[in-house]
Amino acid sequence: MPCVGLIVNDGKDLAVNTADAIERRLVGAGYGVLRASSSGGMVGFANPDQHLRNLGYSACVPSDFHAEMALAVVLGGDGTVLSAARQTAPIGLPILTINTGHLGFLAEAYLNELDTVLEQLIAGRWTVEERSMLVVSVMRGEQRRWEVLCLNEMALHREPLTSMCHFEIAIGRHAPVDIAADGVILSTPTGSTAYALSAGGPVITPDCPVLQLTPIAPHSLASRALVFSDREPVTVFPATPERLMMVVDGSAGCYVWPEDRVLIRRSDHSARFIRLQDHEFFQVLRNKLGWGLPHVAKPGAHQQAP
Repeated sequence: MPCVGLIVNDGKDLAVNTADAIERRLVGAGYGVLRASSSGGMVGFANPDQHLRNLGYSACVPSDFHAEMALAVVLGGDGTVLSAARQTAPIGLPILTINTGHLGFLAEAYLNELDTVLEQLIAGRWTVEERSMLVVSVMRGEQRRWEVLCLNEMALHREPLTSMCHFEIAIGRHAPVDIAADGVILSTPTGSTAYALSAGGPVITPDCPVLQLTPIAPHSLASRALVFSDREPVTVFPATPERLMMVVDGSAGCYVWPEDRVLIRRSDHSARFIRLQDHEFFQVLRNKLGWGLPHVAKPGAHQQAP
């Protein structure tokens, strides 16, 4: 019997009720269903007074999920999708994202399409698009103190954010560079439309095998976003005497001390998104972010304001 996972934002009644309806439909079609809360992928923020989370990133996978499952349906907003990616990527499980939140930038389907979506899913009329992910590790010497998978970005900054600090950054074999800024962002192409976009970075199409380094409020006219091969590992050394705060995908993080370094590398595991139709990225940009909308014509000379 084929098995399907349901990953649910169980803090939202709409997501829970929708999951109940989907489970009944799948069970009726002969599927086994395993449910998990998306909270299992929300690593949270490490308490600086306690031992840091030194578990490997595979610890986020629900205990009863396995690689032989057909797929998982994810119910929630974009935060839930980011969490679900950490729960499924280590076992290669494809995810169908159904939006029950707000923007739904990472959503493949919406609630008003649910009947059609389930019919197509059960009939097997779908493909998989892979999105690159990062492994973010906090190292002290050779000891791994904290680690997590990342779909969007890693942001490192001082508390409070309005204080400038220095970062020494080594990209692969290249000479280290020094950046003076409020913080730095390392993002995937998927994350280029998130925090990095707000910090002035470019939009990168998901199929590009690159990473993006974006300074936050840099103290130099020469410090701009840099795009480079995702085969290059990145090491960030905090060149400041105070502790810094690292935030990953907006829902996980820990303090980084002067004796630590942050290692970022492309993961061997990708987030695998189920597509029910051709995924037109520019259309998503247009619908969600207003990119490429036609200009509104200016009024003619005969339409002078009174």
